[in-house]
Amino acid sequence: MAARSFDFLVLGSGVAGLSFALKVAPVGKVAVVTKKKRSESNTNYAQGGIAAVFDSADSFEKHIQDTLAAGAGLCKEGIVREIVESGPRLIEELTRWGVRFSHEDGRFALGREGGHSQKRVVHAGDYSGRELERVLVDKVKREKNIAVFEHHFAFELLQKEGRIWGARTYDSEENTVETFSAPTTLLATGGCGRLWRHTTNPPIATGDGLALAYRAGAALANLEFMQFHPTAFYQANDQPFLISEAVRGEGAILRAKDGKRFMETMHPLKELAPRDVVARAIDRVLKETDGDCVFLDLTHLEVKFVEKRFPQIFEFCRRKKLDLKKDWIPVVPAAHYMCGGVVTDVYGQTSLPGLLAAGEVACTGMHGANRLASNSLLEALAVADFAARKIKEEKRPAKLPDFPIHTHPADKPAPEKIVAAHEREAMAAVMWDYVGIVRTNRRLTLAAERLTAVAQGVKNFYYGHPLSYDSIELFNLSLVSRLVVEAARARKESRGLHYNLDCPETDKTHPAKDTLLPPGLFV
Repeated sequence: MAARSFDFLVLGSGVAGLSFALKVAPVGKVAVVTKKKRSESNTNYAQGGIAAVFDSADSFEKHIQDTLAAGAGLCKEGIVREIVESGPRLIEELTRWGVRFSHEDGRFALGREGGHSQKRVVHAGDYSGRELERVLVDKVKREKNIAVFEHHFAFELLQKEGRIWGARTYDSEENTVETFSAPTTLLATGGCGRLWRHTTNPPIATGDGLALAYRAGAALANLEFMQFHPTAFYQANDQPFLISEAVRGEGAILRAKDGKRFMETMHPLKELAPRDVVARAIDRVLKETDGDCVFLDLTHLEVKFVEKRFPQIFEFCRRKKLDLKKDWIPVVPAAHYMCGGVVTDVYGQTSLPGLLAAGEVACTGMHGANRLASNSLLEALAVADFAARKIKEEKRPAKLPDFPIHTHPADKPAPEKIVAAHEREAMAAVMWDYVGIVRTNRRLTLAAERLTAVAQGVKNFYYGHPLSYDSIELFNLSLVSRLVVEAARARKESRGLHYNLDCPETDKTHPAKDTLLPPGLFV
């Protein structure tokens, strides 16, 4: 088993991890560990952009109030303010680094998405995440103090005397275990959309950082708040493709299969209502009409405008034989963004010394019970920046402790991959059917029972066979799915993204509270 030592260990290669790595590289050696390729991350799939105040009609206060309104009483206003006010500075920094944001008349072209009172989404067409990742990956390649380790899957945090000192990883190409020691470890592993059957997330989004942190004893909160994006492209037996909320921001209309526009009666903002409202509205229409999907109507928009503003979506629809001048786009909601996560402050510090978290894996209090569109990349950039600034000022431990060689209690041959696939599908079906957009107490109880039964098989799979990529992912999915259910069962109200038919009202008699998950619920 190989052992490596660094000043900083970054788990994950999205915008939070790479930007943090770049900012701490001047003061120490950095290892970026990613379970796939360095460019494979949720960041790559972000279409909308980064919310930031640039328009003269806009203000920090308006952005803050829009964020607080979407967060349904659970945002931490001080953190929201710090992150929002950092937006313009971070956008300008990205521009200097080479990110090619869209411009109009010499200024940033600003889009508007659901929940925003003003146009403030800075974007690069409809491939903003991909453009960000392109620039960050290129800069990391050229930074001599950063080493990237692809196909290294972190499966255990190194812990001694209450502090985190790095992680153990499984090299899926060499079939070996390596130890990465560092006085500072940043979790930037992204989300957990693959818990659900329908998701906009890439295959890597299996809740790995949440599982790592929880097993080490870190505080987790608000896992009941999974944001379901209202408009993923629908095609039976096909991988969902995200149709950006910005499409509705530019005037697209949602219609039921009979052609009726339904958002007019659902919310004053119609198609630009917060995502949880739109997702529940679609869910209701689908149940009432027995439909498989609803439709986005862009036929009243100029085709040339749509092609220029949304080149990726336009090309995707062309490949699907859709003529946007006369055809509607079929869409369904899909699991998209986890608003809860590992509890941190605005500097990314978790409850465990030596362990930071940033991006979707973290719960800073920025998003509350529902994320405002395009605030996620902003939060990831800001917290990574704040964390890097603070950590560079602090004195780090000079000596790293030794850790024993990892031994895995298994001598049986690895099982066929179909075994892991079956267990994954079982969990995803339970999560989609019982822990989806609309929940009930009975559904959540059934989910807990069935996931507990599946967990025993997963545990046997993990400990009864040699370590593998599939077994680590499955182990993480099993833990995080049960944690999500426990968080949902603990909230006895409907708030933001958590909607329970048995508790349909928001509790206004008590102050809003985070759902903190106690350690040791599952082993």
